[in-house]
Amino acid sequence: MRDITLKPTTLRSATASGRIRLGAEGIAMVRERRVDKGDVVECARIAGIMAVKQTPNWLPHCHPIPVLDAHLDFEPEDDALAIRATVRTIAATGVEMEALTAVSAAALCVYDMMKPHVDTGTLRIDGIHLAEKKGGKTQFGRKAKAGRAAVIVLSDTVAAGKKPDTAGRSVADGLADAGFDIAGYEVLPDEPEQLDRRLREWLEQRPDLIVTVGGTGVGARDRTVETVQPLLSTELPGLMEAARGFGQARTPYAMLSRGIAGLAGGTVVCTFPGSRKGAEETLAAILPGLVHLIEVCRFSRPHEGGYT
Repeated sequence: MRDITLKPTTLRSATASGRIRLGAEGIAMVRERRVDKGDVVECARIAGIMAVKQTPNWLPHCHPIPVLDAHLDFEPEDDALAIRATVRTIAATGVEMEALTAVSAAALCVYDMMKPHVDTGTLRIDGIHLAEKKGGKTQFGRKAKAGRAAVIVLSDTVAAGKKPDTAGRSVADGLADAGFDIAGYEVLPDEPEQLDRRLREWLEQRPDLIVTVGGTGVGARDRTVETVQPLLSTELPGLMEAARGFGQARTPYAMLSRGIAGLAGGTVVCTFPGSRKGAEETLAAILPGLVHLIEVCRFSRPHEGGYT
């Protein structure tokens, strides 16, 4: 199974459609409820809902997820019964396969109930396909069409050459994969004055995003938050609240991060924790919000409304 531990949970839905051809007489029997085995539509509805719950047992790469809503609709046509299934969840992966499985199982149920009444040359299941999906990366973009980013790592030991940087490099690579142009990457010791000077120099260049990595803990040398906060014109507490909530579901120590985020003029500034795992989880949690801020709101570029 694919690792989805770094994917954020979102409201996701999928709708699948298909049909089973029964011929005109077969459709009449379904409409008039003259089928020996019972009400075809209601039996098929139950079969589809049961199939939704069994999807991860039937398909080896499907993750078991909470199904929060599942319903099937049936529409008799001239010679066929159209089937439509919609499934919803709040999870880290989608429900396309659950919706497709529901339609497939419902169609098979109809086939089984109608085969004593309809010639097998007429009975045919076809057109099963995914009609719509929402949520996840298809709706909440994780790729920026454009954007310049700078990454500043705060670590006395890394700056002294005593250990390699992995957290900052991981963030820079993650941002590059998301479509950002990495305008700068540098390592500084945990010195507030030096960080303040470099942040001000970077802000003069007006990048779309500055990410600091490290110095958000409670140690005596962890002064990143105190250095960044006075530079913010508008704080965006929801970004780091989302990051802490995301991390807390994975480690009980995420609550200890003091990271903040906000706007410094037209630049988004975020303070990430210094551990590689914490930095990666933070980026995974807030990347859709960053893309929205930078691509949709376009804070760092002139746009209608006068903000520059």
